[in-house]
Amino acid sequence: MKLEGVYTAIVTPFNKGKVDFKKLAELAELQIKAGVQGIVPVGTTGESPTLTLEEHIKVIETVIDTANGRCTIIAGTGANSTSEAIELTQLAKKVGANATLQVTPYYNKPTQEGLYLHFSTIADEIGLPVVLYNVPGRCGVPIAIETIARLSKNSNIIAVKEAGGSAERVSSILDACEITVLSGDDSLTLPMMAIGAKGIISVASNLVPREIVEMVNAFLSGNISRAEKIHRILYPLFRDLFVESNPIPIKAAMAMRGMIEESYRLPLCPISAKNRDLLAKTLDTFSKKAGQI
Repeated sequence: MKLEGVYTAIVTPFNKGKVDFKKLAELAELQIKAGVQGIVPVGTTGESPTLTLEEHIKVIETVIDTANGRCTIIAGTGANSTSEAIELTQLAKKVGANATLQVTPYYNKPTQEGLYLHFSTIADEIGLPVVLYNVPGRCGVPIAIETIARLSKNSNIIAVKEAGGSAERVSSILDACEITVLSGDDSLTLPMMAIGAKGIISVASNLVPREIVEMVNAFLSGNISRAEKIHRILYPLFRDLFVESNPIPIKAAMAMRGMIEESYRLPLCPISAKNRDLLAKTLDTFSKKAGQI
């Protein structure tokens, strides 16, 4: 499986505290019509920590059914327990996921050998293509370059979502092994692609999928100046969609645009008044410039 382009880490919409599956299907359809290469349900942006097992799988299944083969579905089925990650991944495979996003186990802080065994076991037991997810800011431990290189020898481990906040890591990974790298930070999409990354697993594309697809496709086709122009227009949005913990700002922004109800599950809560004003101004400024894309 070749991964390239824009993959949206889709939000999980709620209505009166319950998952709004009808709205989820609408959001997935919007993404597909905007031209994304894939959708990633139940990742960090999809509020996976507060979904029940039944909700988790139904969210994945809803997105798969909506896509109906029109784009790649990379199911978020990671956990800090290897057995739990295997169970979730088995269920995702059963309902038709094309691949799995496996986050670094959080809180228990495994050693690099533990990480290697964790990811290898999942890849070997399930046989579903695995995208590693390096996000030390949330998980407390990075996947070392040497560990990624070891894991890349497993034919079922096809890519890494790199959200360590450093373009340097992309160069180091590609110097150490042959594996597809996808940016995990919207604002670093172009810098990472300039040194070898193949695309983005995006948060901002929940709100502006067409524009991010345009930016990435422009870069992939060699139109670097167009890609840079779009990046400059989008950058304030990239920045301010992370003014608080994801997915709080993206859900607030989508609610401002009438796309979803602004609803979270504790411990996530609504955006602060100060940051709501900031985000509203950023959205207004973007709206005035969007016609330039």
